Amino acid sequence: MNERILFFRKNLLQWAASIQRPMPWKGIKDPYKIWLSEIILQQTRVEQGMPYYLRFIEQYPTVHQLAEAPEESVIKLWQGLGYYSRARNLHATAKIVSGELGGQFPENLDEIKKLKGIGDYTAAAIASFAFDLPHAVVDGNVIRVLARFQGLDGAADTSAGKKEFAREAQRFLDPDFPAQYNQAIMDFGALHCLPAKPLCSSCPMQEECRAKQENRVDELPAKKAKIKKRERFFIYLVIRTPEETFWIQQRTGNDIWNKLYEFPLLEFAERTSLPLDKPEMVAELFFGTPELPLRFIGSSKTYKHILSHQTIHAVFMEFQVEKSNFGKIKQASALENSLLVDQLSFKKMYPIPRLIARYWEEKTVSLRLI
Repeated sequence: MNERILFFRKNLLQWAASIQRPMPWKGIKDPYKIWLSEIILQQTRVEQGMPYYLRFIEQYPTVHQLAEAPEESVIKLWQGLGYYSRARNLHATAKIVSGELGGQFPENLDEIKKLKGIGDYTAAAIASFAFDLPHAVVDGNVIRVLARFQGLDGAADTSAGKKEFAREAQRFLDPDFPAQYNQAIMDFGALHCLPAKPLCSSCPMQEECRAKQENRVDELPAKKAKIKKRERFFIYLVIRTPEETFWIQQRTGNDIWNKLYEFPLLEFAERTSLPLDKPEMVAELFFGTPELPLRFIGSSKTYKHILSHQTIHAVFMEFQVEKSNFGKIKQASALENSLLVDQLSFKKMYPIPRLIARYWEEKTVSLRLI
């Protein structure tokens, strides 16, 4: 056995035994709870994901209860975590496990990976944590630790880099204690071998760490050049009725926030084309006719919402429908796929993007007359 690997395993497990990082899913063997925690923590910090995990376990204690829930309720509970395909895949997989598999998760890595929304990392986590199978997890923390300890120059966000780190992670895994090892290396990356200002002076690995020896700690892990983000410009129409209801629409198609709800929307290609000082033009563009008068109330500040590959710039413009025009507005073709809702049902029943939630939370102070 390679002496570096033995050194790494020994010191890592000793370090793990000396620290405390309590988490509600840590050390358990229930594959449902492990799977749920791993799906929530995909692209989500532990501090952000923890309350969601606890709410899901409280509302859906078993995979059968999650499977029986309406999809919209699952997405509403997920609201704020982003990447909503995770919630839809979560619900779809719960149905498969509950219905086709009798509530039992597969105990084989390849079978686990066949479930919707479960990739290599999540499958390895379930296999090792729930069933003590010798499969290494490879997340950002693991990549950072191994890149520095081994002095690996490959970019982890390339195909070749992913394969290299997967091989190294499996080589270093302790097959006798896969669950403890996987948890330990992730904790080590999260608490000690930090992205910025790692605790090298007290690191039990420093005498063998190549990045430390070569003064390259800040350079590793390497990353390929970032892709320029797409910029999108939205104007949302908050159209209020005399009954204090307003229209919302469900997003569809192959775009962000699929199946979530939002206000009627106009999208523009450039910031300079936004008619923010011409609310009557905004209404005309949306309805396609100047013959549907609305009373303009005010507009919000510009909200900037950053996603992984695009940035949204959104302004909310609020209008009031006069009683005499309500019937005409209600029949407008632009609103044929819209729903009229009141504030209470909007807040409790309909899953919305975080951008919409931010506006709604701040609306009373951010609304102003142009």
